[in-house]
Amino acid sequence: MKRSDIVFVIVFAGLFIPFFLSRRLYDFFVWFSTDWAFTASFIKFAILATMGEMLGSRIRTGIYLPAGFALLYRAVVWGFLGMTVKAAFMIFGGGTPLILEHLGMENASAVMAGPVTGARVLLAFAISTFLNIFYAPVLMVTHRVSDLHVAAAAGDRRKLLTVPDVKGLLASIDWNSMWGIVLKKSIPLFWIPAQTVNFLLPEEFRMLVAALYSTVLGVILALAAGAGKRI
Repeated sequence: MKRSDIVFVIVFAGLFIPFFLSRRLYDFFVWFSTDWAFTASFIKFAILATMGEMLGSRIRTGIYLPAGFALLYRAVVWGFLGMTVKAAFMIFGGGTPLILEHLGMENASAVMAGPVTGARVLLAFAISTFLNIFYAPVLMVTHRVSDLHVAAAAGDRRKLLTVPDVKGLLASIDWNSMWGIVLKKSIPLFWIPAQTVNFLLPEEFRMLVAALYSTVLGVILALAAGAGKRI
């Protein structure tokens, strides 16, 4: 293990340990995550998902911050994506029970607010499935476009801050890798089960867990990008 690995682990652990050691910090976290939900989502994803990409880079290249990584740019992009994740949680978490009620399930909204039962597991699975089928692919493709824009800028800040050539970047995506690894495999095998568990947790913890999952997402996207380069 290199010194950089030790530093990475210490920083990652340091983001969470204080909130478990201090009740005041924990209460602040709950308040901030509830009353400033979108701002909190921005911060969580900006930090954790970017660290996930750094980890993916470490696994793929042996370096956390290779030349042209554009750390700040990636963090800002992930922050805004985190805000869309919060919105998606609200939309699908509130809308899916209404759909199931329309299909004949009684009191679905009340079931989601109650204890963990078979019906609630079914609801959580339905929410996660809708979320990951209709929203997650857009999130992942959007991030891939951003990633390709960073690569095209090659460390040039002026190019990095220009409007991305979305049409050209979409055409340059390795869709074999995007479909075969990110969409076809990671969504049914990881994301749907993982978010099912997440929607069984109390609401105030869901975005925290989603932000932790974003670290995994950063790794998956980074590794998928590397796989595409080797094909």
